[in-house]
Amino acid sequence: MKKDLLSLLDLEKEDFEILFKRAGQLKERYAKGILDKLLTGKTLGLIFDKKSTRTRVAFETAMIQLGGHPIYISTQDTQISRNEPAKDTARVLSRYMDCLAMRTFDHSLVEEFAEASTIPVINALTDSFHPCQILSDLMTIIEHKGGYEGVKIVWVGDGNNVANSWVNAAAVLDLDLTVACPDGYGIDPDIIKAASADKNPRIRFTHDPKEAVRHADVVYTDVWASMGNEAELSGRIKVFQDFQVNKALLSLAKKDALVMHCLPAHRGEEISEEVLEDKNAVFWDQAENKRHMHKAILEKLILKN
Repeated sequence: MKKDLLSLLDLEKEDFEILFKRAGQLKERYAKGILDKLLTGKTLGLIFDKKSTRTRVAFETAMIQLGGHPIYISTQDTQISRNEPAKDTARVLSRYMDCLAMRTFDHSLVEEFAEASTIPVINALTDSFHPCQILSDLMTIIEHKGGYEGVKIVWVGDGNNVANSWVNAAAVLDLDLTVACPDGYGIDPDIIKAASADKNPRIRFTHDPKEAVRHADVVYTDVWASMGNEAELSGRIKVFQDFQVNKALLSLAKKDALVMHCLPAHRGEEISEEVLEDKNAVFWDQAENKRHMHKAILEKLILKN
């Protein structure tokens, strides 16, 4: 039976642990020059509505290094742009490929593809969730902190798709998570309710970034205006001023607190230049780990391990 990865609520805690372990093994083996051609002859379709650097290249290189073949599909170059029903496209691509990764706006489109496809469908980002990003971020935290238990993770900024996926991860793994967003820019209450995060005392929501980062082990931020909301940026800059991750804010966190960002970063907006270049910033490890985590995800879903 095929399995999809549309949000982190699709996974059990055991699934997380399997992916963390396997991604670490694949990373270690690759560093030693061991090439695991586990997906030889397999094909991954990448259906992207949104622009991408890290997610696209990480999926493509992951598939190639596992011996498979990625095929990048811009919706503007397909019959999708001429209003072919999503379910029809999904059925056809299921006859050609072994897996689909989709990066689009409306989360319901990914759900529609998954329902009609006979092959696994991976959410490579929607306006609602970014599950693969958080899997690789948690892998990075495990590498630097030795695990995620007892680690205080703080989100500072917009209640966007990445923040939503952090809430989902926290719900499944019982993470210590604090989400600090300006009033009116927080996590959608429906997403909080779906993850039962409103009933979990270890998941906290606040409008006070200073109180949130106090004694934090990890401080995570993202752009203040996500793709599709760029027109709102000028107004958001005024609202989000106190939510910039800078030296003053980080002085309230632990001295060895990791600073994380899924990139691309807007220097001088959600994060200061000096923090981007700080020794405790692990942005580049996050970006690298996407490739190895994507390998683990592809192996698990395509081979049904």
